[in-house]
Amino acid sequence: MAKRINVILPEATVRTIDRLSRPGQRSRFIDRAVQHYVTTASPEALQERLKQAALRDRDLDLEIASDWFAVDREQWQKLENQENRQSPSGREEAKST
Repeated sequence: MAKRINVILPEATVRTIDRLSRPGQRSRFIDRAVQHYVTTASPEALQERLKQAALRDRDLDLEIASDWFAVDREQWQKLENQENRQSPSGREEAKST
């Protein structure tokens, strides 16, 4: 079921529609353009594309995380060693005057 509506568009937009659509097919062209926008550029479509990309790339993400795990662990150990050297009890000693 179709419904007639009035839409006001800039002249440049109307010229573009007329240039890209067949004569008498403005409504169909606009409908297809809106449907295309909804399926590709809407926030919901973007969220779905991000979800699909995350599922597609999960193995690569796990491989990268695994590759960097050793480097990350090494840096944490260096930090802990520096902290232990600064104060053996784990806290800074207060100096008395």
